Amino acid sequence: DFLCISLVNGFTQLRYNLGDRTVILQTLQKVHTNGKTWHLLNAGRVGNEGYLDLDGINVTRKASPGMNALDTHSDFFVGGVSSLNLVNPMAIENEPTGFTGCIREMVINNRELNLTVTDPKGGANIGDCDGTDCGYTVCKNNGTCQVGKSGFSCSCPKDWTGTKCEQSIHCSQNMCGSHALCIPQPSSFSYTCACALGWTGKYCDNKIKFYIAKFVGNSYIKYTDPFYGKRDLHYSRLSLNFTTNQTEGLIAWMGKSEDEDNDFLAIGLANGTLKVVINLGERISVPLMHSKYFTCSDGRWHFTTVVQNQTCIKVYLDEELILFEDIDPQRKYTALNYGGICYFGGFEIGRKVNTVTTGLFQKEFFGKIKDVVLFQDSKKIQLMRAEGYNIHDGNSEN
Repeated sequence: DFLCISLVNGFTQLRYNLGDRTVILQTLQKVHTNGKTWHLLNAGRVGNEGYLDLDGINVTRKASPGMNALDTHSDFFVGGVSSLNLVNPMAIENEPTGFTGCIREMVINNRELNLTVTDPKGGANIGDCDGTDCGYTVCKNNGTCQVGKSGFSCSCPKDWTGTKCEQSIHCSQNMCGSHALCIPQPSSFSYTCACALGWTGKYCDNKIKFYIAKFVGNSYIKYTDPFYGKRDLHYSRLSLNFTTNQTEGLIAWMGKSEDEDNDFLAIGLANGTLKVVINLGERISVPLMHSKYFTCSDGRWHFTTVVQNQTCIKVYLDEELILFEDIDPQRKYTALNYGGICYFGGFEIGRKVNTVTTGLFQKEFFGKIKDVVLFQDSKKIQLMRAEGYNIHDGNSEN
């Protein structure tokens, strides 16, 4: 398997092979080779259907049914390869040769690669593209870069400091411990400490253990399912206990949440009632709402289970089946490809629930969660061993 982007006779070409055949797409226009023109290239695939977009002109290849997963276990190369014999003969039209030119703002699966001296695993014969120490976005947070005799210097906006404008002035004298992130609070000219999972206190220097996770609105837990590769994703299940006195909030989100096309199963509250939303691959289903009675925001413990059997969804609340619906009788997509990621209570710091969920849920969760079980596992997942911030011990009443 491979996916390769190359220049061929002045045209940009995308070639990929998912295991059965090589698909080839080529742009309609040539690139400028004057060394002064920047081009914007978007290329990739959804399943076995490829797309190639150069400066807004798109070429899409409708693929016939076949393989739809890219199985590669090699390093990721940019601009060339460490050895030309690594290149699959079908990956490029002519003999392989290294790229001469400039590359910037490289984004792979919605994550920007840091094209710096230290971030890549390795490389050779790479120089700075603008010929100065300023390079590309050396100064963060809209800082202005200036070249001097001994390198570069950054002129920072009023709320930022540091050699690269990377630090908020409100955090420059922070007392947050090593298990904390400093969160600037510009409106009050101060900061707060966001505590990593297992730590609490004003400066996050008190170690805690918990079996009940207490969420305080700016909290989240991100759990990676170690058994994801062995799951039958046509038959998913999530169950947990929760308690809250709030009428809105995201309780759980099974899915990577990196872009709007990611599959997900979400449980939360809207207007005090349970809300479940599913996306199995093409479009978000109509949200499933329980409107019989409004008992979920009463400060009591409630046990909920969501079962996905292909496109049939069952929702249980306190041992009672409250929702049962086939969200796609056509059975076009039947697997919950959630990427082995589960969020509880919210998303990473700086990512707002109403933005990430495109308004499906309005805010982060305030309350407690315990007894989380995935699929038919015999053991509850250990929330203490996940990633997260601002989680308190739900056993205590503070």
